[in-house]
Amino acid sequence: MATNTSAASAAAPDAAAPRERESDPNFVTALARGLELLRCFRTGEAMLGNQDFVRRTGFPKATVSRLAGTLVQLGYLRYDDSLGKYALDAGVLALGFSYLAASDVVALARPHMLAFAQAHGVSVSLGKRERLEVIYLDSIRNDAGAMLGLGVGSRLSLVSSSMGRAYLAALPAGKRERVLVEFSQAFPEQWKQQEAPLRAALAEAGRDGYAASFRDWHPAIHACAVAFRPVGERDLHMLSCSASYGAVSEEVFREKLAPALRVLGARLSDPAGR
Repeated sequence: MATNTSAASAAAPDAAAPRERESDPNFVTALARGLELLRCFRTGEAMLGNQDFVRRTGFPKATVSRLAGTLVQLGYLRYDDSLGKYALDAGVLALGFSYLAASDVVALARPHMLAFAQAHGVSVSLGKRERLEVIYLDSIRNDAGAMLGLGVGSRLSLVSSSMGRAYLAALPAGKRERVLVEFSQAFPEQWKQQEAPLRAALAEAGRDGYAASFRDWHPAIHACAVAFRPVGERDLHMLSCSASYGAVSEEVFREKLAPALRVLGARLSDPAGR
């Protein structure tokens, strides 16, 4: 499983600025730094060393060593003596599955996703923004798009994936531009390559009511996505359907799959639009 977002680990979310956090009596810097180490792991990466942590977080090596040692003792990392590297341990998995088990959105969406995948012969996924990426919360795989093996926890590019584009298109213009500035600063090389196709895709999404990524995120994949705000949730979520470009044409996506996905997104949305 892979992600298109490269360079340093995804930048911090557009929440509180560092100075605001430091002045917040409820913000524990040591805890935040420990969580940053866990965030360094990307989809498909099994092991990371101290230098990887230092490069991706900017923390001093001594700080990284103490944090990693603490996380090992707590069961969130394990250390391989022969390689001198760390891997995620069962504590992280337990937290992730606890989140998914408690998610009303996943429980609500899954039967609809399964029915959609079976009816249309495509893969269907549910995701939400995680910093400057999109993370899968659930995925119904189908032979038409299963060659990549993406599943729960997989991360996608915010700018080239259909889910990321659907999220960006649904944001108010001012917030969207702030997110794009963050992305351009965190991933300048990728931004140079992706800005033009992203802007075109966002214009289309505003016109059509869905976002598409026809072989942009991956050369073998067609996908479309919609953003929706689930009942009782403040955060936007995204639904996407995908397939191999050789199995399902762009025309079918535009004329059949995207309209059906829009209907499903509306069915799962909070009618109050909060």
